[in-house]
Amino acid sequence: MKILFKKFILSTSLLGLLALPAFAAECPRGDLDKRYCDVNGDLVADTPTDPSKLVDPSTLIFAYTPVEDPAVYKGVWADFLVHMESVTGKKVVFFPVQSNAAQIEAMRSGRLHIAGFNTGSNPLAVNCAGFESFTIMASLTGHFGYEMEIITYPGSGINKVEDIRGKTLAFTSPTSNSGKKAPSAILKSKFDMIADRDFEPVYSGKHDNSILGVANKDYVAASIANSVKSRMIKRGVIKEGDVITIYKSQTFPTTGFGYAHNLNPALKAKIQAAFFSFQWDKPDWAQKKMVPTSLKEEFSKSKEGQFIPISYKTHWAVIRTIDKANGVSYACK
Repeated sequence: MKILFKKFILSTSLLGLLALPAFAAECPRGDLDKRYCDVNGDLVADTPTDPSKLVDPSTLIFAYTPVEDPAVYKGVWADFLVHMESVTGKKVVFFPVQSNAAQIEAMRSGRLHIAGFNTGSNPLAVNCAGFESFTIMASLTGHFGYEMEIITYPGSGINKVEDIRGKTLAFTSPTSNSGKKAPSAILKSKFDMIADRDFEPVYSGKHDNSILGVANKDYVAASIANSVKSRMIKRGVIKEGDVITIYKSQTFPTTGFGYAHNLNPALKAKIQAAFFSFQWDKPDWAQKKMVPTSLKEEFSKSKEGQFIPISYKTHWAVIRTIDKANGVSYACK
Protein backbone atom coordinates (compact mmCIF):
# COMPACT_ATOMS: atom_id res chain seq x y z
CA MET A 1 0.00 0.00 0.00
CA LYS A 2 2.81 2.39 0.90
CA ILE A 3 4.59 1.54 -2.34
CA LEU A 4 1.43 2.23 -4.33
CA PHE A 5 0.96 5.54 -2.49
CA LYS A 6 4.54 6.58 -3.27
CA LYS A 7 4.02 5.67 -6.91
CA PHE A 8 0.86 7.82 -6.93
CA ILE A 9 2.75 10.80 -5.52
CA LEU A 10 5.56 10.31 -8.03
CA SER A 11 3.07 10.06 -10.90
CA THR A 12 1.22 13.22 -9.91
CA SER A 13 4.55 15.04 -9.50
CA LEU A 14 5.56 14.02 -13.01
CA LEU A 15 2.20 15.10 -14.35
CA GLY A 16 2.70 18.45 -12.68
CA LEU A 17 6.09 18.86 -14.29
CA LEU A 18 4.74 17.81 -17.67
CA ALA A 19 1.97 20.39 -17.30
CA LEU A 20 4.40 23.28 -16.78
CA PRO A 21 5.07 23.95 -20.47
CA ALA A 22 1.34 24.00 -21.14
CA PHE A 23 0.86 26.49 -18.31
CA ALA A 24 3.66 28.66 -19.69
CA ALA A 25 2.00 28.59 -23.09
CA GLU A 26 -1.05 30.25 -21.54
CA CYS A 27 1.06 33.40 -21.18
CA PRO A 28 2.62 34.22 -24.56
CA ARG A 29 5.02 37.13 -24.38
CA GLY A 30 7.16 37.32 -27.53
CA ASP A 31 9.99 39.78 -26.79
CA LEU A 32 8.36 41.00 -23.58
CA ASP A 33 10.14 40.56 -20.25
CA LYS A 34 9.09 37.49 -18.26
CA ARG A 35 7.03 39.60 -15.86
CA TYR A 36 4.55 40.47 -18.66
CA CYS A 37 2.03 38.61 -20.84
CA ASP A 38 0.68 39.32 -24.33
CA VAL A 39 -2.42 37.17 -24.78
CA ASN A 40 -4.02 39.42 -27.41
CA GLY A 41 -0.89 39.54 -29.57
CA ASP A 42 -0.57 43.33 -29.82
CA LEU A 43 3.12 43.13 -28.72
CA VAL A 44 2.57 45.17 -25.54
CA ALA A 45 2.09 43.97 -21.98
CA ASP A 46 -1.48 43.05 -21.06
CA THR A 47 -3.29 44.77 -18.23
CA PRO A 48 -3.06 42.43 -15.19
CA THR A 49 -6.18 40.33 -14.67
CA ASP A 50 -5.46 40.10 -10.93
CA PRO A 51 -7.02 43.22 -9.30
CA SER A 52 -4.32 43.17 -6.60
CA LYS A 53 -1.68 43.90 -9.26
CA LEU A 54 -3.39 47.04 -10.56
CA VAL A 55 -2.22 50.45 -9.36
CA ASP A 56 -4.23 53.66 -8.98
CA PRO A 57 -1.85 56.29 -7.57
CA SER A 58 -3.11 59.51 -6.02
CA THR A 59 -0.33 61.43 -7.79
CA LEU A 60 0.57 60.71 -11.40
CA ILE A 61 4.17 61.12 -12.55
CA PHE A 62 4.69 62.26 -16.16
CA ALA A 63 7.98 62.35 -18.07
CA TYR A 64 8.83 63.57 -21.55
CA THR A 65 11.70 61.98 -23.43
CA PRO A 66 15.07 63.63 -22.63
CA VAL A 67 15.49 65.05 -26.14
CA GLU A 68 16.34 68.56 -24.98
CA ASP A 69 16.72 70.61 -21.79
CA PRO A 70 14.29 69.14 -19.19
CA ALA A 71 13.93 72.56 -17.53
CA VAL A 72 12.58 74.00 -20.78
CA TYR A 73 10.09 71.19 -21.25
CA LYS A 74 8.64 71.42 -17.75
CA GLY A 75 7.17 74.74 -18.85
CA VAL A 76 6.22 73.41 -22.29
CA TRP A 77 4.00 70.71 -20.75
CA ALA A 78 2.53 72.92 -17.99
CA ASP A 79 -0.84 73.66 -19.66
CA PHE A 80 -1.27 70.05 -20.74
CA LEU A 81 -0.64 68.71 -17.23
CA VAL A 82 -3.20 71.13 -15.78
CA HIS A 83 -5.70 69.69 -18.27
CA MET A 84 -4.75 66.12 -17.29
CA GLU A 85 -5.31 66.96 -13.62
CA SER A 86 -8.79 68.22 -14.50
CA VAL A 87 -9.69 65.09 -16.48
CA THR A 88 -8.20 62.49 -14.13
CA GLY A 89 -9.00 64.23 -10.86
CA LYS A 90 -5.43 63.55 -9.70
CA LYS A 91 -2.32 65.63 -9.15
CA VAL A 92 0.15 65.31 -12.03
CA VAL A 93 3.87 66.00 -11.55
CA PHE A 94 6.45 66.54 -14.30
CA PHE A 95 9.52 64.33 -13.84
CA PRO A 96 12.60 65.72 -15.69
CA VAL A 97 14.52 62.64 -16.83
CA GLN A 98 18.16 62.98 -17.86
CA SER A 99 18.52 59.87 -19.99
CA ASN A 100 16.52 57.19 -21.81
CA ALA A 101 17.86 54.56 -19.44
CA ALA A 102 16.68 56.50 -16.39
CA GLN A 103 13.22 56.97 -17.91
CA ILE A 104 12.85 53.26 -18.70
CA GLU A 105 14.05 52.23 -15.25
CA ALA A 106 11.62 54.67 -13.61
CA MET A 107 8.64 53.04 -15.35
CA ARG A 108 9.91 49.50 -14.77
CA SER A 109 10.24 50.19 -11.04
CA GLY A 110 6.78 51.78 -10.78
CA ARG A 111 8.00 55.37 -10.24
CA LEU A 112 6.71 56.64 -13.59
CA HIS A 113 3.10 56.34 -14.74
CA ILE A 114 2.72 58.36 -17.97
CA ALA A 115 5.45 59.10 -20.47
CA GLY A 116 6.56 60.02 -23.92
CA PHE A 117 9.33 57.65 -25.02
CA ASN A 118 11.38 58.64 -28.04
CA THR A 119 11.41 56.57 -31.22
CA GLY A 120 14.43 54.43 -30.44
CA SER A 121 13.77 53.77 -26.75
CA ASN A 122 10.07 53.02 -27.32
CA PRO A 123 10.55 49.28 -28.07
CA LEU A 124 12.80 48.81 -25.04
CA ALA A 125 10.29 50.63 -22.84
CA VAL A 126 7.50 48.39 -24.16
CA ASN A 127 9.39 45.13 -23.68
CA CYS A 128 11.38 45.87 -20.56
CA ALA A 129 9.23 48.35 -18.62
CA GLY A 130 5.67 47.39 -19.58
CA PHE A 131 5.04 50.64 -21.43
CA GLU A 132 1.75 50.79 -23.32
CA SER A 133 1.78 53.46 -26.05
CA PHE A 134 -1.44 54.71 -27.63
CA THR A 135 -0.86 58.16 -29.12
CA ILE A 136 1.55 60.36 -31.04
CA MET A 137 1.70 64.04 -31.94
CA ALA A 138 0.66 64.89 -35.50
CA SER A 139 -0.04 67.87 -37.70
CA LEU A 140 -3.63 69.04 -38.17
CA THR A 141 -3.68 67.09 -41.43
CA GLY A 142 -2.70 63.89 -39.61
CA HIS A 143 0.95 63.78 -40.73
CA PHE A 144 3.45 62.68 -38.12
CA GLY A 145 7.05 61.66 -37.88
CA TYR A 146 10.52 63.00 -38.54
CA GLU A 147 13.63 62.13 -40.48
CA MET A 148 17.12 61.24 -39.36
CA GLU A 149 19.67 63.65 -40.77
CA ILE A 150 23.45 63.52 -40.81
CA ILE A 151 24.65 67.08 -40.47
CA THR A 152 27.93 68.99 -40.63
CA TYR A 153 28.90 72.67 -40.61
CA PRO A 154 29.87 74.95 -43.52
CA GLY A 155 33.52 74.61 -44.41
CA SER A 156 33.99 71.30 -42.59
CA GLY A 157 35.30 69.60 -45.72
CA ILE A 158 32.46 67.06 -45.53
CA ASN A 159 30.22 67.25 -48.59
CA LYS A 160 28.85 63.70 -48.64
CA VAL A 161 28.47 60.80 -46.23
CA GLU A 162 31.61 59.03 -47.51
CA ASP A 163 33.70 62.03 -46.42
CA ILE A 164 33.13 61.03 -42.79
CA ARG A 165 35.55 58.11 -43.23
CA GLY A 166 38.52 58.58 -40.93
CA LYS A 167 36.74 61.32 -38.98
CA THR A 168 34.40 61.54 -35.99
CA LEU A 169 30.61 61.14 -36.05
CA ALA A 170 28.57 62.19 -33.02
CA PHE A 171 25.72 59.92 -31.92
CA THR A 172 23.33 60.87 -29.11
CA SER A 173 22.76 57.68 -27.08
CA PRO A 174 22.77 53.93 -27.81
CA THR A 175 18.97 53.65 -27.52
CA SER A 176 18.16 56.58 -29.82
CA ASN A 177 16.76 55.70 -33.25
CA SER A 178 17.93 58.74 -35.21
CA GLY A 179 20.81 59.37 -32.84
CA LYS A 180 22.37 55.92 -33.19
CA LYS A 181 20.42 52.90 -34.44
CA ALA A 182 19.05 54.14 -37.78
CA PRO A 183 22.29 55.80 -38.92
CA SER A 184 24.29 52.74 -37.91
CA ALA A 185 22.07 50.48 -40.04
CA ILE A 186 22.02 52.92 -42.96
CA LEU A 187 25.77 53.59 -42.91
CA LYS A 188 26.47 49.86 -42.90
CA SER A 189 23.97 48.84 -45.59
CA LYS A 190 24.27 51.81 -47.97
CA PHE A 191 27.84 53.01 -47.50
CA ASP A 192 29.71 50.01 -46.03
CA MET A 193 30.74 52.19 -43.10
CA ILE A 194 30.99 50.77 -39.59
CA ALA A 195 31.74 52.60 -36.35
CA ASP A 196 35.30 52.17 -35.01
CA ARG A 197 36.40 50.66 -38.31
CA ASP A 198 35.60 53.55 -40.67
CA PHE A 199 34.94 56.43 -38.30
CA GLU A 200 35.21 57.26 -34.61
CA PRO A 201 31.86 57.36 -32.79
CA VAL A 202 31.32 59.73 -29.87
CA TYR A 203 28.19 60.26 -27.77
CA SER A 204 26.73 63.67 -26.95
CA GLY A 205 23.86 62.44 -24.74
CA LYS A 206 21.06 64.41 -26.42
CA HIS A 207 20.02 65.68 -29.85
CA ASP A 208 20.38 69.33 -28.89
CA ASN A 209 23.92 68.63 -27.68
CA SER A 210 24.80 67.09 -31.04
CA ILE A 211 23.21 69.92 -33.02
CA LEU A 212 24.88 72.62 -30.93
CA GLY A 213 28.13 70.67 -31.09
CA VAL A 214 28.10 70.76 -34.88
CA ALA A 215 26.97 74.39 -35.03
CA ASN A 216 29.82 75.34 -32.69
CA LYS A 217 32.26 73.11 -34.62
CA ASP A 218 32.91 70.83 -31.67
CA TYR A 219 31.71 67.89 -33.78
CA VAL A 220 32.52 67.64 -37.46
CA ALA A 221 29.34 65.61 -38.11
CA ALA A 222 26.36 64.20 -36.21
CA SER A 223 23.22 62.13 -36.72
CA ILE A 224 20.12 63.85 -35.37
CA ALA A 225 16.31 64.05 -35.52
CA ASN A 226 15.35 66.93 -37.79
CA SER A 227 12.26 67.72 -35.71
CA VAL A 228 14.58 68.76 -32.87
CA LYS A 229 16.71 70.81 -35.26
CA SER A 230 13.60 72.57 -36.58
CA ARG A 231 12.43 73.58 -33.10
CA MET A 232 15.91 74.82 -32.15
CA ILE A 233 16.09 76.99 -35.27
CA LYS A 234 12.65 78.49 -34.62
CA ARG A 235 13.57 79.16 -30.98
CA GLY A 236 16.71 80.94 -32.15
CA VAL A 237 19.08 78.50 -30.44
CA ILE A 238 20.93 78.05 -33.75
CA LYS A 239 20.64 79.65 -37.18
CA GLU A 240 19.54 77.62 -40.18
CA GLY A 241 22.87 78.24 -41.92
CA ASP A 242 24.90 76.95 -38.95
CA VAL A 243 24.49 73.35 -40.10
CA ILE A 244 24.29 71.53 -43.44
CA THR A 245 22.38 68.29 -44.08
CA ILE A 246 24.29 65.70 -46.12
CA TYR A 247 21.85 62.79 -45.64
CA LYS A 248 18.12 62.54 -44.91
CA SER A 249 16.33 59.26 -44.14
CA GLN A 250 12.81 57.99 -44.64
CA THR A 251 10.19 59.23 -42.18
CA PHE A 252 10.10 57.57 -38.75
CA PRO A 253 7.44 57.78 -36.01
CA THR A 254 8.26 60.37 -33.40
CA THR A 255 7.78 60.17 -29.61
CA GLY A 256 5.06 57.73 -28.56
CA PHE A 257 2.95 58.58 -25.50
CA GLY A 258 1.31 56.14 -23.15
CA TYR A 259 1.24 54.71 -19.65
CA ALA A 260 2.36 51.83 -17.47
CA HIS A 261 0.51 48.62 -18.34
CA ASN A 262 -0.61 47.98 -14.76
CA LEU A 263 -2.61 51.16 -14.19
CA ASN A 264 -6.27 50.71 -13.31
CA PRO A 265 -8.28 50.44 -16.58
CA ALA A 266 -10.61 53.26 -15.52
CA LEU A 267 -7.58 55.49 -14.95
CA LYS A 268 -6.12 54.50 -18.34
CA ALA A 269 -9.38 55.59 -19.99
CA LYS A 270 -9.17 59.00 -18.27
CA ILE A 271 -5.54 59.46 -19.31
CA GLN A 272 -6.43 58.69 -22.92
CA ALA A 273 -9.34 61.12 -22.68
CA ALA A 274 -6.94 63.81 -21.41
CA PHE A 275 -4.69 63.43 -24.47
CA PHE A 276 -7.48 63.33 -27.04
CA SER A 277 -9.57 66.13 -25.52
CA PHE A 278 -6.70 68.58 -25.04
CA GLN A 279 -7.35 71.95 -26.70
CA TRP A 280 -4.15 73.43 -28.13
CA ASP A 281 -5.47 76.98 -27.70
CA LYS A 282 -6.76 78.43 -24.45
CA PRO A 283 -8.83 81.51 -23.56
CA ASP A 284 -7.09 84.70 -22.50
CA TRP A 285 -9.84 86.44 -20.56
CA ALA A 286 -7.93 89.71 -20.28
CA GLN A 287 -7.50 89.98 -24.04
CA LYS A 288 -10.84 88.28 -24.73
CA LYS A 289 -9.36 85.91 -27.29
CA MET A 290 -7.85 82.45 -27.69
CA VAL A 291 -4.09 82.14 -27.37
CA PRO A 292 -1.70 79.19 -27.90
CA THR A 293 -1.06 76.88 -24.97
CA SER A 294 2.53 76.30 -23.86
CA LEU A 295 2.44 72.96 -25.69
CA LYS A 296 1.34 74.57 -28.96
CA GLU A 297 3.92 77.34 -28.67
CA GLU A 298 6.68 74.72 -28.69
CA PHE A 299 5.44 71.93 -30.93
CA SER A 300 3.88 74.09 -33.61
CA LYS A 301 7.52 74.80 -34.48
CA SER A 302 7.67 71.26 -35.86
CA LYS A 303 4.10 71.58 -37.23
CA GLU A 304 2.38 69.38 -34.60
CA GLY A 305 -1.05 70.36 -33.36
CA GLN A 306 -2.98 67.31 -32.15
CA PHE A 307 -2.72 63.85 -30.60
CA ILE A 308 -3.84 60.92 -32.75
CA PRO A 309 -4.20 57.21 -31.91
CA ILE A 310 -1.37 54.88 -32.89
CA SER A 311 -0.44 51.22 -32.52
CA TYR A 312 2.97 50.07 -31.34
CA LYS A 313 2.59 46.89 -33.39
CA THR A 314 1.98 48.81 -36.62
CA HIS A 315 3.73 52.16 -36.30
CA TRP A 316 6.97 50.88 -34.75
CA ALA A 317 7.42 47.99 -37.19
CA VAL A 318 10.14 49.86 -39.13
CA ILE A 319 12.00 50.59 -35.89
CA ARG A 320 11.90 46.94 -34.86
CA THR A 321 13.31 46.07 -38.30
CA ILE A 322 16.19 48.51 -37.77
CA ASP A 323 16.80 47.07 -34.31
CA LYS A 324 16.91 43.56 -35.74
CA ALA A 325 19.44 44.66 -38.39
CA ASN A 326 21.60 46.15 -35.63
CA GLY A 327 21.29 43.06 -33.41
CA VAL A 328 19.55 45.07 -30.69
CA SER A 329 18.21 43.10 -27.73
CA TYR A 330 15.14 44.17 -25.78
CA ALA A 331 16.26 42.22 -22.71
CA CYS A 332 16.30 44.19 -19.47
CA LYS A 333 19.78 44.88 -18.13
